[in-house]
Amino acid sequence: MLDLSIVTGHWDLFLQGLMHTVLASVLALVGSFLLGTLVAVLRLAPILACRWVGTAFVEFFRNIPLLLVVYLFYLGVTSLGVPLDGFQAGTLGLTIYTAAYIAEAVRAGIQSIPRGQTEAARASGLTYGQAMRLVVLPQALTVVIPPLCNQFLNLIKNSSVLGVVAGLDLMYFGDKVESITLATFDTYIFVGLLYLLLTLPLSYASRALERRLGQSR
Repeated sequence: MLDLSIVTGHWDLFLQGLMHTVLASVLALVGSFLLGTLVAVLRLAPILACRWVGTAFVEFFRNIPLLLVVYLFYLGVTSLGVPLDGFQAGTLGLTIYTAAYIAEAVRAGIQSIPRGQTEAARASGLTYGQAMRLVVLPQALTVVIPPLCNQFLNLIKNSSVLGVVAGLDLMYFGDKVESITLATFDTYIFVGLLYLLLTLPLSYASRALERRLGQSR
């Protein structure tokens, strides 16, 4: 049987970690979506230098571990004199890492839109940026909502990396409670249940939205 006193006796620590996990996830979700969309647009831009920048970003951050990206901010950036605590460094690393995957999902959505729509928008006098913002992206984003939801789910789970750099997240306080109680199994079971509390509603909402979009097409 699980020892519920671990939760009741240290609920303040679990709650503090849960709130920081939610905050880091929301900040990284918004930031990675905006950055990922920008990178996707750069990867398809008519200017070669822009495509190089977008491709380099995606290939670099998709092919190194998330923990290393976080360390680049927590140890690398701070060594240059930029003050970042564990929460800030972890959230920035999580944002940039996730943005690389979102960029690929958005790029696939853009490429699924008939090229004639972009050409028609450009022929009507819109710039490339305006054509993307006003014509192509609104249609592309509806196509990529399911994969975006999957990336957001992964983002919440990946936020546990903040615990490695003292990011005050759920995993960090889970480690703290475990060191106090020495109840390793029970503590991390409760930590896992709290992560499920965050991810399961989003998972069910994602499936419902995917079914709804499938019926409307």
